[in-house]
Amino acid sequence: MSESMGAWRRSSLCGDVTEDMIGQEMTLMGWCHRQRDFGGVLFLTLRDIAGEVQIVVDGDSPEDVREKAKTVRGEYVIACRGLLRRRAAINPQMKTGLVELHAQELRILSVAETPPIYIEENIDVNESVRLKYRYLDLRRPDMQRNLLARHQITRITRRFFDEEGFIDVETPTLIKSTPEGARDYLVPSRVFPGKFFALPQSPQLFKQLLMLAGYNKYMQIARCYRDEDLRADRQPEFTQVDIEMAFVGEDDVLAVNERYLATLMREFKGIEVELPMKRMTWREAMNRYGTDKPDLRYGMELIDLSDLVAGGSFKVFADAVEAGGMVAAIAVPGGSDLSRRELDSLATFVRGNTDAKGLAWLSLNDGVSRGSVAKFYDANFVHEAFKRAGEDEMAQLLIVADSDKMVVLETLGVLRIEMAKRRNLIPDDRFEFCWVTEFPLLEWSDEAGRFVAKHHPFTAPMDEDIHMLDTNPSEVRARAYDIVLNGTELGGGSIRIHQQELQARMFKILGFTKEEAERQFGFLMSAFRYGVPPHGGLAYGLDRIVMLLLGAESIREVIAFPKVQNSSCLMTEAPDVVAEHQLKELGLVIASDL
Repeated sequence: MSESMGAWRRSSLCGDVTEDMIGQEMTLMGWCHRQRDFGGVLFLTLRDIAGEVQIVVDGDSPEDVREKAKTVRGEYVIACRGLLRRRAAINPQMKTGLVELHAQELRILSVAETPPIYIEENIDVNESVRLKYRYLDLRRPDMQRNLLARHQITRITRRFFDEEGFIDVETPTLIKSTPEGARDYLVPSRVFPGKFFALPQSPQLFKQLLMLAGYNKYMQIARCYRDEDLRADRQPEFTQVDIEMAFVGEDDVLAVNERYLATLMREFKGIEVELPMKRMTWREAMNRYGTDKPDLRYGMELIDLSDLVAGGSFKVFADAVEAGGMVAAIAVPGGSDLSRRELDSLATFVRGNTDAKGLAWLSLNDGVSRGSVAKFYDANFVHEAFKRAGEDEMAQLLIVADSDKMVVLETLGVLRIEMAKRRNLIPDDRFEFCWVTEFPLLEWSDEAGRFVAKHHPFTAPMDEDIHMLDTNPSEVRARAYDIVLNGTELGGGSIRIHQQELQARMFKILGFTKEEAERQFGFLMSAFRYGVPPHGGLAYGLDRIVMLLLGAESIREVIAFPKVQNSSCLMTEAPDVVAEHQLKELGLVIASDL
């Protein structure tokens, strides 16, 4: 039977008792992790968020305490009062392994059934079971450490930006739908039948309006929502560290964020980050790494072989170059030991995971060219390729050709990552930051049949490229930047458009009629009439930051109550049907009911 705490109050958290407290009468409370009965002596391991401590019930404990302790089972919530003493048998594996509490009073505050999952570290349980019983999963010490680490990261973040003069402003979460990118989550209005709010994909427009309103430096740890397919590092609702600054250019925004990341790494990881951080343009990143999220912890940079194969006897390569495409490769260090079976599996991987039609390979064996295209390219060709790659004769060339240069670059970018994983080339203990800048402002969408914004419609073009907006929009570079850590985008931002005419011109290029632009963004264009400072900012994915700094496999491991792949919550069974009267109040009818 459960009992009341009464006037009892905790003296300490379980994991916080120390050798200095020996001799003190203490009251500890928590969950019974395990009970062991050795006849005349019972040992209870008491657990809370700070750790575990041993409780001893023996012949010197009152009889009612001994009888009650025999009934305690795993996950019972108990309170124990007694004397803290030194353990006879020290347990070096426990933080509190020098001490134990000798029980004099015991209360069972809550009984528990046997839980469906073990409350242990690193349990091997299907994730769907863990998420269904998330409240139990969160009791596990490794999950508690993850959430405590997340708290520490947000605390460092808030303090840093406060000290830099940023003010924390909350922006609305019921807003106007301005679809341009991911789908909005819509919220029907009871007061305005047939009309809808949207949940924000980001606080973008509001933080820009705060700059217009004169607030200079803004930050917010903001909840955001996107109705899109999930991945390991994506959720329908997520948290951004969102900032904006007035009267700034790119260097100003990057400098303050470098200081933030350096502070975070120093205080959370004990690692000093060299500043300034590396920078490369989007074009350089694509040419060298085949991705705009380059992982700099290992080599295997892409090498262009187009000039070596142009006009050659191998028609596949020669035709690709003649058609305006390219032939490029990566050189896998020590890869000459790759078997034919391994190389065939790589070719299958390329065909299944990229738009490339195939993969060729070359290596040297006793100074002789070997590989799938060796009869066309001799040892001199391979030597030159290795020289460009900075590799020795023990490497393996993996070659891709296509009439579309982006297909070649992106394929090799994917292959580079795959080879690094297969060959164990990625060091776990390194953190390599870099900025990627000067992204394309626009990209063509076959689905929409028009250009769409690569970031969002409010990103400013490079001043020297504005003249190409109408004549050659695909070549216009954006004043945009992403911060990348170990091949993952941590955050991104841009300098914003602050001229009314340029913003209207951007809406037109994106296919908005004047009426559509006014309907969706009229409040912004109206505000632009009253003086807008140059401004820019950046938003981080907080979930990704925590995931990477903890080395977790998924952001679900660092979010208290995450969703699963189809955006549902297994624990609460949301989304769910609602009562008929709720639908009537909103003027809604479910389509299947029509």
